[in-house]
Amino acid sequence: MADKYYGTGRRKNAVAKVWLSEAEGGEITVNGRPVDAYLGRATLEIMVREPLEATQTAGRFSVMASTNGGGLTGQAGALRHGIARALVAYDEALRSVLRRGGFLTRDARVKERKKYGRKRARRGFQFSKR
Repeated sequence: MADKYYGTGRRKNAVAKVWLSEAEGGEITVNGRPVDAYLGRATLEIMVREPLEATQTAGRFSVMASTNGGGLTGQAGALRHGIARALVAYDEALRSVLRRGGFLTRDARVKERKKYGRKRARRGFQFSKR
């Protein structure tokens, strides 16, 4: 059995647990479904494959991932982050390439909480002088 390399990715409220195993074909499985069937959008699928293409390891690894929390875009970002971290676990020399591409940086932007006395996080209620 081939070695497995693990990485955890996070984005917004989504968390992805990613396992890489050296296998020809390079299929990506998310929650037991192929990545194109799970995400449904080509742009998200391209985003998930970016770390593999940046390191020229696209056909060498089979990716198995489980995601939960957040929406599809957040989960795709978490997958990308997790794949990048798993690639670093596989080979530390890939860190500089992935760091340059921005794949190892955790995107800390999350939705701002709603405040009391306001309609949303910052939007106040409509005001009329009369």
